[in-house]
Amino acid sequence: MFTPTCLPVGSRKALLPSSDNPASDIRGTEPPTSAYRVEIEVDGVAMVRLLGPQDRLLSTIEKQYPGVDVLVRGNHITLTGEPGEVDAARTLVDELVLLVKNGSDLGPVEVTSSARILDSGSGSPAELLSQAILTSRGKSIRPKTLGQKQYVDAIDLNSIVFGIGPAGTGKTYLAMAKAVQALQRKEVDRIILSRPAIEAGERLGFLPGTLTDKIDPYLRPLYDALNEMMDPELVPKLLASGTVEVAPLAYMRGRTLNNSFIVLDEAQNTTPEQMKMFLTRLGFGSKMVVTGDITQVDLPAGASGLQLVTKVLSGIDDIHFARLTSADVVRHTLVGQIVDAYTAYDAKRQLEKFERTERAKPSRKNWGR
Repeated sequence: MFTPTCLPVGSRKALLPSSDNPASDIRGTEPPTSAYRVEIEVDGVAMVRLLGPQDRLLSTIEKQYPGVDVLVRGNHITLTGEPGEVDAARTLVDELVLLVKNGSDLGPVEVTSSARILDSGSGSPAELLSQAILTSRGKSIRPKTLGQKQYVDAIDLNSIVFGIGPAGTGKTYLAMAKAVQALQRKEVDRIILSRPAIEAGERLGFLPGTLTDKIDPYLRPLYDALNEMMDPELVPKLLASGTVEVAPLAYMRGRTLNNSFIVLDEAQNTTPEQMKMFLTRLGFGSKMVVTGDITQVDLPAGASGLQLVTKVLSGIDDIHFARLTSADVVRHTLVGQIVDAYTAYDAKRQLEKFERTERAKPSRKNWGR
């Protein structure tokens, strides 16, 4: 149990070390005695799971509510500051405790996402983020942000889902987890994973070896994810039997894919013709998830099929476009900042281009001359 207790203004109960141990375990900054204060007693949860090794998550909690001072002593957490922010921080701590009790491993992403969910009034983070898609070798795979949760729910509800967003938002990883889940539940007979064989901005030339050896570098990220989600000894058997197929996009033409879960990764590097070809492979009892980042197109020339399809297929029933943002990045915190910086830079360039185009147009007063 966790027991929040509002202490009188000016009380220093939570700040005093125990008499038998003057150097008792006190972490955080001593708040002013005149502020609003709430004390939470955490029971049934190891504090290292709640606050991380060396209380690393303590600073993450404080960043969400800069006006709140957080002090930890043993299993007691004291929040001090303005009443509104203190109550919000208390709710966040309560939700984090529930997440830990539900089996989640907390990190900065979970803390930040939980705070955003609470601030937006979207519901309880403990309810939204606790449902695991898969559990493999003691590790649970579950959505970590509200955007990821909406993306996963869309996969359950629609036959074709497009996951569009920047790097690090879990687009492909979550799609593959849902594919493995569907196979384990016998909802589909096979998994088909595909990617266009396009280099990322550099020419690698002719690769040595057999056809499999040549395409393997392009498909390696998909193999890596499979080995994380399934028994590594089982994966080769499933590949050999055709239950799991990893193939380049060029192999999809002429096929009808029934009772399958199909994932197309790096779809921003498909041409419009390839995208149409791929989508029309959908057969009975199948699902498709198409993932990509429209800001990282490596095509040598021409339009991206992923960019075009958002205009062509929008509004069609049973097709959903899930758009993830930098707020859904679950890699290093710098990745989200990098994504935002490039987005702002691209927007600035587009504005400058538009302004140059407008200035180049002849003015109306010169039309008659």
